[in-house]
Amino acid sequence: MDDPISLGTNFTAIDWVIVGVYLAVCVAAGLYVRRFVATMGDYVVAGRSLNSFLSIATMLGSEIGLVTVVYAAQKGFTGGFAAFYIGSLGGILCLVVGLTGLFVVPLRRMGVMTIPEFYERRFGRGVRIFGGIILALTGILNMGMFLRAGAIFLTGLTGLTDPVTVKVVMTVLLLLVMSYTVLGGMLSVVVTDYIQFVVLAVGMVATCCFALSRVGWSTLVDAVKTVHGDRGFDPVLGFGWGEIAQNALIVGLVSTAVWPTALMRACSARDVTVVRRLYIWSSIGFLTRWIIPQFLGVCALAYFWNDPRAHNLFFDADGRLFDDAEHANRTLQAMPLFLSQLLPAGLIGLLLAGMLAAQMSTDSSYLLCWSSVLVEDVVNPMVGEHLSDRARIGLARFFMVLIGAFLLVWSLWYPLGQHLWDYLAVTGAIYFTGAIALLAGGLYWRGASRCGAYLALASGLLAVFALGDVRKAAGLEWLTEPQILLGTTAIALGLMIVGSLAWPDSDRRDPGRTAQASSESHRESLS
Repeated sequence: MDDPISLGTNFTAIDWVIVGVYLAVCVAAGLYVRRFVATMGDYVVAGRSLNSFLSIATMLGSEIGLVTVVYAAQKGFTGGFAAFYIGSLGGILCLVVGLTGLFVVPLRRMGVMTIPEFYERRFGRGVRIFGGIILALTGILNMGMFLRAGAIFLTGLTGLTDPVTVKVVMTVLLLLVMSYTVLGGMLSVVVTDYIQFVVLAVGMVATCCFALSRVGWSTLVDAVKTVHGDRGFDPVLGFGWGEIAQNALIVGLVSTAVWPTALMRACSARDVTVVRRLYIWSSIGFLTRWIIPQFLGVCALAYFWNDPRAHNLFFDADGRLFDDAEHANRTLQAMPLFLSQLLPAGLIGLLLAGMLAAQMSTDSSYLLCWSSVLVEDVVNPMVGEHLSDRARIGLARFFMVLIGAFLLVWSLWYPLGQHLWDYLAVTGAIYFTGAIALLAGGLYWRGASRCGAYLALASGLLAVFALGDVRKAAGLEWLTEPQILLGTTAIALGLMIVGSLAWPDSDRRDPGRTAQASSESHRESLS
């Protein structure tokens, strides 16, 4: 991992006060609502009481996290304006999900709290336990770089370059998140998401205005043209059809209608009308959560291209951008380092406070999601659904502590040998490739069987070969990451079909009838 870079910073003692007060308010609000948690439904889905406004705010607050800002800015820095296609895909496909209700409406009608709970109703308890294990392990691994991304942003913005500081920041952030999430569950997550959403929205818009006024539009265009050429403006040239298709799948479909932390919001909504409204309005957020950070990444590219102090940190002697695995962490630092030079005292503190709160809200959502899956979809089904609400909440809190300890170690020791977004895409694919097949087959095809479900879930493990080091060790360097991920998705869908046709379910009284009825009702409402 590259050492943190510093060029000095505008961050002052006033900014530290702003950060401290803001985080204290967030933690206090999160701790306050713990008194309203009485059942597992309160803890996991906030009693299914969220109205449209709160649902939208908590969805955007969780999805516009610090890790999202950091990896999106890295894509803008390394890809130029061409990277904006990613946000466009996210916004358009989120709107499509809201208008059609794909996956999310029938799941809310069923009243499930987690995706594996649907697996059991449709395919049986064994599929639920197997799917829950895969989902939890994949999600925890996927979350492994969140703390490092937060530390990189803070050290770049504040100028704290001591390596020990990175470790301290990771630990403090995690402890703050766990202090209220462990106690308050989804209610705490909703409250802190709402606070973070309001502050971060104002701070990000103000930051973009400052960046554009400082760098200038013509300078941005000239820098992208000089560094990237036509690849910086044309997504097909810059990324290729394979990566575009991969991001349409991940950013568009998976992050909105398949990823558990987003679906928890749908499951927490008051009714189906709120679910549809949630996704229609959240499409704006799924668009801007990519494009705003990517714009700041482009601004950072133009700034450092024209700054003699830092030019050689990101460009070689021939003016080529360092964009290989060895410099992946360095390009992550570009955007926060740029903001440390750009923003005035006061605003820089407000932005950091909002970003850290964003980190905390995302971490809290993920901690709650994965610990709930382990309890609701692995442990409780294995003991015959005999655990009381009190025991399940206590067990979820215990798992949160274990997950937090793992995340701290993983963030410190795992060598990130690729772009952060690529790491997240690959680790997430271990879950979502099989999940897409089970949701599509289980909700919209009466003939989907347990055998097909098992085969589809297991095939998701093939996605691990898209990790750079694993692909190299397996001798699969002739395959690209998009080819592996898209191929794994196709294999999962194919195995669902083949397995279901070859080994159909003999028991027609399985709990999947509830899901089938919901699916038929949903299709009728669309026709």
